[in-house]
Amino acid sequence: MPSPLGHTALGLAIHELHSRGTSNSSLRETLIFVSLFANLPDIDIIIGLIVHGNGGIFHRGFTHSLLFALVMPILASNAWRCWSRIPKLSYLWCFLLITSHLLADKIFTDTPVPFFWPFGVDRISWNCGWRTVIETVLLADLQHVVIIIGCTLMILFIRLMKHKPFFRLLSHPLRVTAMIKSRR
Repeated sequence: MPSPLGHTALGLAIHELHSRGTSNSSLRETLIFVSLFANLPDIDIIIGLIVHGNGGIFHRGFTHSLLFALVMPILASNAWRCWSRIPKLSYLWCFLLITSHLLADKIFTDTPVPFFWPFGVDRISWNCGWRTVIETVLLADLQHVVIIIGCTLMILFIRLMKHKPFFRLLSHPLRVTAMIKSRR
């Protein structure tokens, strides 16, 4: 399963694509909220640990469904009304971050993800205590490194395109066409 770090790296890449490098948030705010929403579906592990002492008992249930990905952004994008310290978050931004988690779990793991919960639920249950969860969070394997490097390269490419005129020109086919026509 992708680690919280892998989910966060993917979330940062999604944030970069969605904001196109024009985010008003501070780096600290961005990291906090991207980390929170990119890892939110795994809240079921923490709930399982607190309630039953087993992080796997509820894992890949409701929180890994499209229903969760559709409902939670409604709550999150309106949370600023209750707490002034929370910035205004767009529904789409929250949805993309939560959905990135679901897709990463689907692509990078062999276990089923119940997109259409409560219909067609493929439950997995595994026993994991606090130690297993902490080791999973802290010890990443090669798959996580590949995810992090890939997302970092994507973010760097997007930022390079934003700041370099040549790359901005190539990223807009209409500009290239207009430039060619103006030379004739």
